[in-house]
Order: sequence, then C-alpha cells, then structure tokens
Amino acid sequence: MALSDPIPNMAPELLPEDEYNRTLLANAHPRDWVNPTAAPGGYDLVVIGGGTAGLVTAAGAAGLGARVALVERHLMGGDCLNHGCVPSKAMLRSARAVRELRMAPEFGVEAGGEPRVDFPRVMERMRRLRAEISPNDSAARFRSLGVDLFLGQGSFLSADRIAVPGGELRFRAAVIATGARARIPEVRGLEADAFLTNERVFSLTQLPARLAVLGGGPIGCEMAQCFARLGSRVTLFHAHAHLLEREDPEAAALLEGALTRDGIDLRLGAAVARGERIAGGYRLAAGQGGEPGGEPFDAILAAVGRRPNIEGLGLENAGVEFDARAGVRVNDWLRTTNPRVFACGDVCTGERFTHAADAMARIVIQNALFSGRRRMSCLVIPRCTYTDPELAQVGLTEKEALAAGVAVDRFVRPLCDVDRARLDGVGEGFVKVLVARGRDRILGATIVAPHAGEMISEVGVAIAGGVGLGRLASVIHPYPTVSDALRQCGDAYNRTRLSPWVRRLLQRWLEWRC
Repeated sequence: MALSDPIPNMAPELLPEDEYNRTLLANAHPRDWVNPTAAPGGYDLVVIGGGTAGLVTAAGAAGLGARVALVERHLMGGDCLNHGCVPSKAMLRSARAVRELRMAPEFGVEAGGEPRVDFPRVMERMRRLRAEISPNDSAARFRSLGVDLFLGQGSFLSADRIAVPGGELRFRAAVIATGARARIPEVRGLEADAFLTNERVFSLTQLPARLAVLGGGPIGCEMAQCFARLGSRVTLFHAHAHLLEREDPEAAALLEGALTRDGIDLRLGAAVARGERIAGGYRLAAGQGGEPGGEPFDAILAAVGRRPNIEGLGLENAGVEFDARAGVRVNDWLRTTNPRVFACGDVCTGERFTHAADAMARIVIQNALFSGRRRMSCLVIPRCTYTDPELAQVGLTEKEALAAGVAVDRFVRPLCDVDRARLDGVGEGFVKVLVARGRDRILGATIVAPHAGEMISEVGVAIAGGVGLGRLASVIHPYPTVSDALRQCGDAYNRTRLSPWVRRLLQRWLEWRC
C-alpha cells in the first residue's frame, strides 16, 4: 500500500522563481493562455497529456493533416522536460565533472586539490538548460503546428466526447497519454510531504548534507550517485538484495561497487518501515518493528517506482478499463477496451522511458488514423541507467532467457581487455551479447561502460534488422573505441563456428596452397 499520491497542481508553480523558471513556465503553461473554441465538427484525434507520448502523437498527426486537439492540465513537456530526463542529466553532468577532477592526478594533471561544488550554480545551470530546451515542447509551438491546445483537465463524458475547460471535444479517435508520477512509499510516522520526489528534487537550491534515498532502481541509483559526488552524505535503502534487480546480476554488482566507492552507504534488503520528524530533518528505521534511530537525514528522496495518472479522466464514462497500478489496459495495437480510444506512454506500460513513449506514439498515429496494425510487441526497446559507469540493456537478459526456456550462448568482452578503455583509465565494465544457441541470432545484450547508452543502439539495430553477431564482426569500427568490443564479441562468436573438422579442412587447404 502507498499513501495517496498527490496529483500535480493544474495551476503550476515552479520554484525558485527566477528568470529561467519564468521562461520555462511561459513556454510550458503560459499564464495568459486562452483556450481555443472547440471545432464544431469535432476532431480526427484528441490527445490527453502533453508529455513525450502526447506531444509526438499530436505533432505527428497534425503533420499528416489531421484535425488534432491536445489537452494538458499541468506542464507541456511532461516529466521528461520538467522533472525527469532533462534536469537529471544536467545534474549528472555536473557530478561527472567532480569525478573527473578527482581523477585528474591519475592522468598526470594536478587540479589543485578537492573540487569545490557550488550547488546553487549547479542547479541554476540545470534550470537554464531546461528553459533553453523548453521551446521544443511549448504551447506556442504546438499552436503553430495547427494543434488546438486546451490547458486544463480533460475528462471523458462518453465514448466519443471529452470535457475541457470551456467546452467539450467530439472525436473520431482519442489517445490517453497522461504519463505517471512518483509513488510515495508508506512509512509509518511520515506524511507524503516528507518526501522529495522527481517533481520536487529539482527545485532544491541548497545541497542536503545528509540524504536518504529510498529505492535502488534507475532513478534511485542515478540520484544517489549524483548527490554523493556533489557533496551529500548519501544512504540508499533498497528492499531487495541487489540494486537494479531487473538487470544482469554481474552488471548490477559492478554498479554496486561503483556507488560504494563514491561513498554511498548501501543498505540492501532494507525497506524503510518507520520514520519520525526531528528538528531540521528525519530519522528512519528499516525493517518491521524497528524504531527510528541512528544517523539523522536532512531530506528523503523517494524513488520506489511510478504509478499511472488515471485519476479524473472519467475512463468509466468511455468504457476504458484500467488498473490503479498497471494503468490503462491496452492490446498489442495500443487500443483500449473502447475501440475509438488508444493509449501510449507511461500510463499503459511498464517500459517507462521517453524513447519508448516516442515509439509507442508513432504506432498510435498509424493505428488510430489509418487503421494500421503495428504492434507494440515488435518494438526493440533499449534502456539505460545513467550512472557512472552507465548500464545499458536491450533484448533479453540471461535471467529472462532462462525463465522463457530459451537456450543461449554468451559472448563477453571485459573492458580491461579493450585498448581504448585501458587508455581512458576504465578498469571495470564489459560487453555481453547473447545469441540463440546454435544460431547467429542476437537475443540481447548488456553493456557496462562510461557511455553504454551510446553503444547499445548498435545492438538494437542488429536485433531489429536481423543482423547476427557473426555479421557484426565484419562491421569496421574506428580504432581505438570502446564500441570495438562489440566487433570483438563477433569475432569470438565466429571462432566457435570453426569445428575441429572445419579447422582440419582449412589447414589442409592452406598446406596445399603453399
């Protein structure tokens, strides 16, 4: 069970009130915005939600000539722009700079001692970059694309009508793209406002000296390492025995070591059950029946998962089935139980990534407007945890293959054997590729490397295009690069195809040639 998770305010406030947040707000939810008059003839497509999934759907459909309405109750750009990918990666870059300065002496460079972090400037840089990116998702841009944008709550009245402030929209097809929000954990003794979430943490202007992070998934790991490098004393509580339990265990173990070296106190197998407010902060206790004690914390970051935004949508009125935890129910074509209504993005899938939302939106455009038959199950969706090193995955892990009864062969190249990694001072990490046993068919790959997210797409292309690992060996990679480890895995695979009989045959042929 969780506490009642707050729904974002429909009259948004961005803190601190500086020039960058004012710019962001002017783009993402203009104070003086006047909703248009609803088209009397209705719309080809009405999209509820202005995050990545909704924006891609609305822009793509409008570009094809459809009459499109978009409804957003909070901030255009959704989590990715305002509370997710954009601000977090800006902060992670600052944290990586700290690490680079600390490592400088290893490369013969004296940086003048321990780096001094100016946290307010780190956050100001983040807000500036976020504001600079925000025109891409702005209300003004979508109006210029021919989209009728309605700011405010949208709610289904019936199977083909949606109420918005000042009127109602009739539609031929509709798309639910309302995303998800942070789940607030149930901790006895603490109310929901005790926790920072991704919607509040980027409003900080002062560095918490002592930070507790609840959850060892991607967000928890990224933010724990980020704040630790920026100077917080971080304790990460995770209910499971290992971080990132969805990922390859060898990869997760490497990441645990990296976080420990950054000074993070990992409390694994330790779910926080109780807490109490104290002067200036909190005390926490892990395990059932424990009393809060030990080291106090100035702030608590909740990163224990996400829950879909389905409240207030009137889904029952439209005949759309949903689940409070899993979200809107869709089939493989992303159609809901109402044949006129589709859904995409975090509101209907466990693959809660910006790039997945983008890909799903493109499926919805075809299936909703042109009676297409594109399937969600055909997508090859990579994922990446942007720690240092990064952990990227596409396709099956060994654990998933085993559970599915799929026999695989694995080909692993440790980065300590890759020249560029050694030159860059990277001692840990690997590239692991899984192929179907007895066939040159790639089933999945895991990469742990400084820029694993940049490398994993090559494997994604191979899987989507039916390119085998043996053929990757013939792809010329620049030398020296870390990505050359993929070619080396291909070489290793090709060597397994040389049976003793084939080796003898080749040897005799070479002897005859000589």
